[in-house]
Amino acid sequence: MSEQVQVTLHEAKSQLLQLGARVWQGDKVVITKAGKPYLDLLPHVATPQARKPGRLKGRIRMPSDFDLTPEDIIEGFEGRL
Repeated sequence: MSEQVQVTLHEAKSQLLQLGARVWQGDKVVITKAGKPYLDLLPHVATPQARKPGRLKGRIRMPSDFDLTPEDIIEGFEGRL
C-alpha cells in the first residue's frame, strides 16, 4: 500500500536516494518549503517517440506468398495435429 510522505527541502537534499526509492515503490513524496507543499517527487516515465509515417518506405519487402499459410501450420492452430 502506498503512503504519502512529506519532507522539508533540507531533508530531501540529504535523503534524495532513499526518497527516490520510495517513489519507485509507489509512495507519494511531497517536498515542503516554509511548511507548504513545494514539489512532488515523481518517477521518470519515458515519453514515446513521435511516430514518423513513411520512415521505412522502400525498406520492407513482402514475399509474393505472404498470404499463403502452409496447411500444417493451420492444422496446428486448429488442433488437428
